[in-house]
Amino acid sequence: MTVTSSGMTTALHGLQQALDAPRQPTAALGSWRWAVRQRMAAVRDVLVAEAATPGEGSLAAREGTMLRERTALLSRLSALGPQVLESPRVEQVRGELHRLAVDIARHGQRLHDLAYDEVELELGGSE
Repeated sequence: MTVTSSGMTTALHGLQQALDAPRQPTAALGSWRWAVRQRMAAVRDVLVAEAATPGEGSLAAREGTMLRERTALLSRLSALGPQVLESPRVEQVRGELHRLAVDIARHGQRLHDLAYDEVELELGGSE
């Protein structure tokens, strides 16, 4: 699996900044919604770019789990897209996006762990 650490970190940081930006009624709220939606697209692009197929060997099951997790994260992100632009419950959507950002960060950490384990197996571990 391909791990894009800096890309994911940058995309998630941008999303967090957009979510935390002050929201005001009328036109400013529309600008906030659009900024959040653009940041969501950047996160989506990074998640899509990490796509890979499970390999063969001892880590294949974990790789398959990571792919299923990525698919679930992409589904959640897609479901929230229209809500960001249209929902009158801005704070609720904002909270859901914060939770999703945390879950995506955890997914990234698990990808790093998997990459580390792959390298460790190739080098023979610490035995």
